[in-house]
Amino acid sequence: MNIKGLDYNTQREPLVLPEYGREIQNMVDLAVTLPTREERLQCARFIVRMMGTKVPMTTDSASFRQTLWDHLFLMSHKALDIDWPADVSTAERLLEKPAPMPLPQAGGRIRMRHYGRLICSLADRLKTMPKGPERDELARLVANQMKRDLAAWGHGTPDNERVADDLARLTDDAIQLDLSRFKFERLPQPGAPETTKRKRRR
Repeated sequence: MNIKGLDYNTQREPLVLPEYGREIQNMVDLAVTLPTREERLQCARFIVRMMGTKVPMTTDSASFRQTLWDHLFLMSHKALDIDWPADVSTAERLLEKPAPMPLPQAGGRIRMRHYGRLICSLADRLKTMPKGPERDELARLVANQMKRDLAAWGHGTPDNERVADDLARLTDDAIQLDLSRFKFERLPQPGAPETTKRKRRR
């Protein structure tokens, strides 16, 4: 939509640093066009003072002033020809975006997504652990968490046989639960009455 006489932000040039607003950007654009270096420097000092009122900081430290001059350099598209009171040679680093962080197990898929990466990582650890009380305890914790995950995400009935089968598959048959001896923790029943007795008010 283009209505004569109306100026929309979508029709304007994008702001380099939107936090300062378009008024400050217009002042910077004007400073670039001033004829003498003295006028441009005087205007730049005034703009920096105005920029300082736009950010929620009350400090007047050297690092804060350096940041304002760096921002002015960037907002002028490096076209403001003045004797800079601060070193702006590294100002462009402020616009650099950090490298994207790689996802864990990049390129790999979770075999059973409803259990999550933590359970899969623990299952991988169980594969290499020697037999003993430590491995048995970790297997017990993992199996009970898997049963809670099944109940939480609604992937069928969280029956013991399914948990044992899934744990065996996740660990490449390294962990085989003996369901005749292994005891799962009881899952809390939704809507179950409280077990604690409340005293009646008299």
